[in-house]
Amino acid sequence: MASIGGFLMECNSPKNIASCNCTYEPCSRKGICCECIAYHKAMNELPACYFSKSAEATYDRSIEAFIRDYGARM
Repeated sequence: MASIGGFLMECNSPKNIASCNCTYEPCSRKGICCECIAYHKAMNELPACYFSKSAEATYDRSIEAFIRDYGARM
């Protein structure tokens, strides 16, 4: 189990894959949330699950892209 933002979750679960909105198909971390978060954190990025569907499709996982996307949704 991993703790993400105070929530306990399994790192690799069929539920994770079902709700993962990442469209980058060769991704080896799809549905393995703890690996995905660690990878994007090391790259100074956020994972796909933080983005709207249209913003996720750009594959720009930067914090700046998240701020733009979040602002557009408000």
